[in-house]
Amino acid sequence: MTKTPAVHVVGAGLAGSEAAHQIARAGLPVVLHEMRPLRETEAHKTDGFAELVCSNSFRSDDWENNAVGLLHEEMRRAGSLIMAAGDKHKLPAGGALAVDRDAFSAEVTARLMENPLVTIVRGELEGLPPDDWTNVIIATGPLTSPALSAALASLTGEDSLAFFDAIAPVVHRDSIDTSIAWFQSRYDKSGPGGTGADYLNCPMTKEEYEAFIDALLAGEKTSFKEWEASTPYFDGCLPVEVMAERGRETLRFGPMKPVGLDDPRTGRWPHAVVQLRQDNALGTLWNMVGFQTKLKHAEQVRVFRTIPGLQNAEFARLGGLHRNTYLNSPKLLDRSLRLKVQPRLRFAGQVTGVEGYVESAAMGLLAGRFAAAQALGHKIETPPATTALGALINHITGGHLVSDNEERSSARSFQPMNINYGLIPELDTVPTHDENGKRLKGPERGREKKRAMSRRALADLARWLEADASLSIAQSA
Repeated sequence: MTKTPAVHVVGAGLAGSEAAHQIARAGLPVVLHEMRPLRETEAHKTDGFAELVCSNSFRSDDWENNAVGLLHEEMRRAGSLIMAAGDKHKLPAGGALAVDRDAFSAEVTARLMENPLVTIVRGELEGLPPDDWTNVIIATGPLTSPALSAALASLTGEDSLAFFDAIAPVVHRDSIDTSIAWFQSRYDKSGPGGTGADYLNCPMTKEEYEAFIDALLAGEKTSFKEWEASTPYFDGCLPVEVMAERGRETLRFGPMKPVGLDDPRTGRWPHAVVQLRQDNALGTLWNMVGFQTKLKHAEQVRVFRTIPGLQNAEFARLGGLHRNTYLNSPKLLDRSLRLKVQPRLRFAGQVTGVEGYVESAAMGLLAGRFAAAQALGHKIETPPATTALGALINHITGGHLVSDNEERSSARSFQPMNINYGLIPELDTVPTHDENGKRLKGPERGREKKRAMSRRALADLARWLEADASLSIAQSA
């Protein structure tokens, strides 16, 4: 009997780790390549797999009412390692799924290193994979090494697209003044492992907010190199300074919105609020939610200490910027994430043009399943577009097309995308009444529509997973 060649996965981030796990679940050998610590990146701090370099939140875990929560549930049902590790090391975070980033990474690393079907190789892949690697997943993420980026650009004839991603500061819990800041989740909503009081909230009056905006706009920012100057930001991860530049009220309708938060000193919603979320299991570190920044480090300390409750803040990590790259996937990739000009190469993660931790891992899950099916000689369809998994892959490989005969191949037209209900096809019939027969109006109808779309998604996913059973993937994670 001929031995099945190993599948090679390049990059042990969220997508690469998930892809390797899915391949091993199919009973196939996989070689996982990771260049760290032999070659570092500007954003990573450790050599662990699936390191979270920005926030520690996987965002909403509500599968009935939120598209990312739906993606969580779909991945769980597909045997995701990333979701299993996230659930095991979750932290209180209201309706969100936040994790202890160090314990989470350690869990993923251990699970893969202990798997007898997974071989770990440390070192940088300088250029394209060798020709005898016939089944390859490139999951090098937004921080793809310059040598590999150049090789891919030469192969495809397309320049990789780029944007800047910003990292939020982390504050030592014992330096936060809780005579000013208080514990509360928005509208007291509790989530996985939460209590409804999972955020520390720093309130601002109108005068304090205006002074903060002035300081933010005047603060000295990191300067860009000449070749970086025209690189666009991704709207889902804008630095706070960029949001402030778009209008003085922008932050009050974004990360500093005060709705659903009652200042115990006044009994009212403040004019604006800065929220902090627990960042580690010990509860000693707290992340400034949505406060990605390009301020210079000394300016961050000065400006952020003007926030009431953070006047004595000690920072465990200050914010920063790193350059992200991603492919023009609608033009370059086929429906199974293979590079059209060289199908032995398959891509996964942020480099495909999805945005967000869970979305990146989801592309790893699919790429791993596609690669396993190819190795076993099975045909596997993409998930239905009615599922969150299917909607994402449809967006990056086909949903961006204007028509069958016309492509937007310009670098400026294809942008990274988080999962959202707008990517999922509409229902054939929109609910007009709830389960008790009551007529739905306004927001209630919108919420019931999301729930119906989510229920349809999980039903369609179940049928897809059943059809995929020919891969003989073990049902245990």
